[in-house]
Amino acid sequence: MSSVVVTGASSGIGEAIAQRFAADGWDVLTGSRSEPNIQGAAWLQTDVADPAQADALVAAAVERFGSLDAVVNNAGVQVEKTIADTTDEDFDLVVGVNVRGVFNMCRAAVRQMPDQPSGGVIINIASIAATHADASMAVYSASKGAVEALTRAIAIDHGHEGIRCVAVSPGWINTALADAAFEMQADPEAARIEALRRHPVGRLGTPDDIAEAVAWLASPMAGFVSGSVLTVDGGLTAQSPIG
Repeated sequence: MSSVVVTGASSGIGEAIAQRFAADGWDVLTGSRSEPNIQGAAWLQTDVADPAQADALVAAAVERFGSLDAVVNNAGVQVEKTIADTTDEDFDLVVGVNVRGVFNMCRAAVRQMPDQPSGGVIINIASIAATHADASMAVYSASKGAVEALTRAIAIDHGHEGIRCVAVSPGWINTALADAAFEMQADPEAARIEALRRHPVGRLGTPDDIAEAVAWLASPMAGFVSGSVLTVDGGLTAQSPIG
């Protein structure tokens, strides 16, 4: 049986990912600050921004399951501010979780996976904000750009050890983070309607849409996929801005 660690699985995208792996028969260990409610998954309270806790999460998975086949780095936070309004505390919070947290988990994984006959796969959850900035999301966009760059670096440095590293960049997904972004607008309902209009598929994404992509990337069917960023955004960023 395959094993996976999923961070930030207490809600939204991470919860859907962990549920999908559990349903597919994987051994699942989740790491987050609050305990998720996912049948068939174990949990270890974890702040991924702390290197010791990230190391402990990977070690716990190996001790529990015997090996670690996949890590999904989903834990993330956002601050809805321009760079002018972003405080040092805001910066440290977002970069601490979104960049340092992903770095900590990736480092722990690449130190473990070469010792396994099958290597492993690391899947980092980035965002279309890495390449297409939304208003008042300066440090969040910067953090997700770092995640995509780190993904490519890991794929190059550790591919020869049997480790694949890929990123998934979701677009607008119906989660609490999206709700918060809409609430920033002068007319949140109008903003949501306009967002729907801009999606060629006619809807926002769901956490399950991202879980499907992650499940495929973790499978042997994606064995030749590494160093890539898979955009899952309903066609939003594929279209011309004039139209």
